[in-house]
Amino acid sequence: MIPRTLDDTLLALADPTRRAILARLAKGEARVTEIAEPFSISLNAVSKHIRMLERAKLVRRRRAGREHILSFDRAPLDAAAEWIVATRDFWNARLDALDAMLKAEDEEKKGRSR
Repeated sequence: MIPRTLDDTLLALADPTRRAILARLAKGEARVTEIAEPFSISLNAVSKHIRMLERAKLVRRRRAGREHILSFDRAPLDAAAEWIVATRDFWNARLDALDAMLKAEDEEKKGRSR
């Protein structure tokens, strides 16, 4: 079964700025202004990236007074990884079966031509 948020998760991970934000948050909580500091883009642009991460539920926001503090939530990433592994296992099994069938067919052809 495909997680409903898989598209949002993969879309969020598709951008290097958003991956950098997640890498920073994987080290611990941070204020939005701290997250924006290393980037050479506007605070507004960083905020748009953060909203995308929030939409994918990879980032949680809490308010402490006027501060907006962000934290990383790995659950959607774990769900995406599980889907990727399951999909890979499915296709590997299919491709292994196809390979075995083609090898058997080749052996049969060799046996007829002798």
